[in-house]
Amino acid sequence: MPTTEQCKNCENFFDESFEYCPYCGQEAADNLTIGVLFSNTIDNYISIDARFFRSFGTLMLKPGVLARRFVDGKRLKYLHPAQFYLFISVIFFFIFSFTIRKADNEVSEAIKKGFETEITLDSIPLKTDSLGIAEAKKALKKNQKIIGISDKDMAEIDSVMASDPQAVNMSFGFEREKLDSLIAAGAPLDLKYKAMGMKEDANAFNRRFYAQVLKFYEKQGGGILQALYDTIPIAMFLLLPLFAVLLKLFYWKPATFAHHVVFSFYFFTFIFTTFCTILLVNKVWEIPIWLEVLICFSFVIYLMLALRNFYKSSWVGAFFKASIISFLYVLIILPVATIGIILVSFMLY
Repeated sequence: MPTTEQCKNCENFFDESFEYCPYCGQEAADNLTIGVLFSNTIDNYISIDARFFRSFGTLMLKPGVLARRFVDGKRLKYLHPAQFYLFISVIFFFIFSFTIRKADNEVSEAIKKGFETEITLDSIPLKTDSLGIAEAKKALKKNQKIIGISDKDMAEIDSVMASDPQAVNMSFGFEREKLDSLIAAGAPLDLKYKAMGMKEDANAFNRRFYAQVLKFYEKQGGGILQALYDTIPIAMFLLLPLFAVLLKLFYWKPATFAHHVVFSFYFFTFIFTTFCTILLVNKVWEIPIWLEVLICFSFVIYLMLALRNFYKSSWVGAFFKASIISFLYVLIILPVATIGIILVSFMLY
């Protein structure tokens, strides 16, 4: 008479010779070890197997084909688009964290130099700390790519500093000496806020804003770039559906919104993969700016090819739609999102 075993998951009985429960698929042997625990975690959430390499090669060499195959039902051979995006984005932000940490230290030191400048109000002459200004310029130029300051904006900053050095001095609109004495004495927050100019009937948002300004002042700007970095991953995940909305506007009938989201996941995965490569290469050899600009323009070419392969669009249609979508996204959505990211990161600083 065959012996049976009861599954601990679904509680059904099955032959003890089975390695897995025929009803729910759970492993018959309940040998939970540290190795098994972390192995299952990696398998479930990262899954570096043949599917990854098959998906990676198709994504990089055949724009739009991977998304098309997934939508057409060929899903077991390839990584799920959200899983693929999550895995690559984690790698990107892990690599990027080393760069942003160094930039944050340099920018924080530059801001600290600015705080050390003697500032008075009511048109009293300002004492310019030329060393602090020089250090700030040096930090900005060194981290220009990371912060996102264009060459044109950098030139304007240089011209302002050269023509009017006092214009770059930092002023918070309150008496620093009075606030410094309150901070040193450990005064209540309300007294500090009052010294900063906050009204007694200020609403919750204004009180939060003054609290963040005070925190920024007390920490002398330390970690502000890190706070911005911590907000970017969430913002990028929210920006992805907006890209899918743009696709829906230009391809209303050929696909459902879910199909557009699949396309967006794979397209952003390609972008993150490219940025990962740029960051790694920059560790060994600094890529010229003109080459980085050329790589960014290649995203439009990749998008055009992907639109043609995924939506079966004509060459002319794919070219114009890729150009318009890129234009709208880069010049409208991204700037608005950047302002939002800066505001949110400051409020969570």
